[in-house]
Amino acid sequence: MAQDRVVIVGGGVIGLSAAWNLLQAGFPVHVVEREGAGDATCSTVNAGMVVPSHFVPLAAPGMIAKGMRWILNPESPFYVRPTLDPALLRWGWLFWRHADARHVAASRGLLRDLNLESRRLFGEFAREEDFGLVQRGLLMLCRTREGLEEEAEMAHMAESLGIETRVLDPKQTAAADPGVTMDVAGAVHFLQDCHLDPARFMAALRRRVLAAGGEITSGVEIDLIERNGGQVTAVSGGGQQFAAKSFVIAGGSWSAKLLRPLGLRLPLQAGKGYSITLPKPPEMPELCSIFAEAKVAITPLGDSLRVAGTMEVGGLDLSINRRRVNGILKSVPLYFPKFRQEDFAGIEPWAGLRPVSPDGLPYVGMVPGIGNLFAATGHAMLGLSLGPVTGRLVADLVAGRTPFTDISRLAVGRFG
Repeated sequence: MAQDRVVIVGGGVIGLSAAWNLLQAGFPVHVVEREGAGDATCSTVNAGMVVPSHFVPLAAPGMIAKGMRWILNPESPFYVRPTLDPALLRWGWLFWRHADARHVAASRGLLRDLNLESRRLFGEFAREEDFGLVQRGLLMLCRTREGLEEEAEMAHMAESLGIETRVLDPKQTAAADPGVTMDVAGAVHFLQDCHLDPARFMAALRRRVLAAGGEITSGVEIDLIERNGGQVTAVSGGGQQFAAKSFVIAGGSWSAKLLRPLGLRLPLQAGKGYSITLPKPPEMPELCSIFAEAKVAITPLGDSLRVAGTMEVGGLDLSINRRRVNGILKSVPLYFPKFRQEDFAGIEPWAGLRPVSPDGLPYVGMVPGIGNLFAATGHAMLGLSLGPVTGRLVADLVAGRTPFTDISRLAVGRFG
């Protein structure tokens, strides 16, 4: 074993991005992933969006009130499964504490910087690999005048942060994306957002890791972190042991369960989301978009159209709630009137679990008290968008370099 070897637990976009950056820094790397090679995951079947527009953390003013209204609607975009689980109750209490304007003001600059740097890194990667990167922005589509006014306020905040936006009336919205008929009051065009084919990106990233000498072991679920004092010595699972000098936990929604035996009660909940990919849509948008009121994402992927949405909080449960999926599909004809719900008949929806922290910021850093163990998780809906920059940050931390920006707010032990 190489003396400076790094083992990464998790082969999603965060784990593979960390592997690529560590290999570039000269570290031997071994990735261990619970999924089989080529399996559909949150990193491959998501909405494929890179979103500097998403500078407001999930824990924000108004989210508690919206959540209380939505929780009674079985087709709503947000749901928390009622339970007396102490971990969920603690997570909910911490979410409530952070859902205020002060937290947004303290976090938005960091999320902007991370997303813009990740966008730059995607652009660098796209110069050498074709994964369908389209850098023409995102439309936040609003059906109502009230929705447009709310999004225009967000656009004003974005402009104050240096994020390029345009508020569009219906005619301007139609001109921005002539490929699809829309029934909207207007839109906000976030010009620096972009979209890509996540499966193609992940395949390219995986090829690069292997070509650079990285190892990937698939289909092994790590269930034990072996420790000697203040150092981890190995991780093991499925009858296999993986020793190294440094370790990175990038296991998505399963990260908290893995870290718990070390004494770290990481507040992390799985947020279930769904996607449905329509192979022959009646119309093809040119830009990615989000239905503002419905919280549904729309992404053109070559000849197919992906529709994604919902956030169901509550356990490592991958079962498909058909009523939540129905809520997503019902929204499409409301914004795109040439579509019908029946267009999606016979297409099986996909469900994935996104790791959600209670303050809406990811965890990136050293695990408290263990000098050679790092964690990178909790990205919620921003996993793909922040994948490249998180990989860069992880490599900096493992190598002992100072990251390009202050990431103290992402500390793994920030909740004690």
